[in-house]
Amino acid sequence: MFTGIVEELGRVHSFEGSRLRIEAHTVLDDVHLGDSIAVNGCCLTVVASGDGWWEADVSQETLDRTSLRGIRPGSPLNLERSVKLQDRLGGHLVQGHVDAVGEIVAPVPDLAVRIPTHLLRYVVEKGSITVDGVSLTVVKPLPDGFTVAVIPHTAAVTSLGHKQAGDLVNIEVDVMAKYVERLLQEQQGTEQQ
Repeated sequence: MFTGIVEELGRVHSFEGSRLRIEAHTVLDDVHLGDSIAVNGCCLTVVASGDGWWEADVSQETLDRTSLRGIRPGSPLNLERSVKLQDRLGGHLVQGHVDAVGEIVAPVPDLAVRIPTHLLRYVVEKGSITVDGVSLTVVKPLPDGFTVAVIPHTAAVTSLGHKQAGDLVNIEVDVMAKYVERLLQEQQGTEQQ
């Protein structure tokens, strides 16, 4: 579980086969084999680490369902370690399970993102959404996506400040909305029987 508050802007060192090596420092503090780190909002497992780097194995399933398929050496990456129970929850509850890949329509500060139609029902004004692992608040739902206001600090310390129209980003909608929807579907199914 994560909060969507990016701790560090890392960089791709290499991506060979399924092994991704990331240059980082902050997220390496107290890191252990098997720990989870969100990379652009995608939960990956630490399989090796050293001075100024860590590695994860990235499955074909992850590549097929996330924007990680487009990263190259030098690409900036939003990094966040999993939350500890005693930590502040500065963003919102983020699982690191990417729902879909969206497309930047307009860059920061008035970021507009196009998303798949099946996710539009989870986008509400002033609701939480995660874009490349960054916890953001929806300003306005759109017929094909949403807008968010990105403050200069967030643009400077995350990869969002580097994104241009046409770039792909990982989207995770608010998990609470998905659970509520599922519970209501179950209740409606019970009442109809």
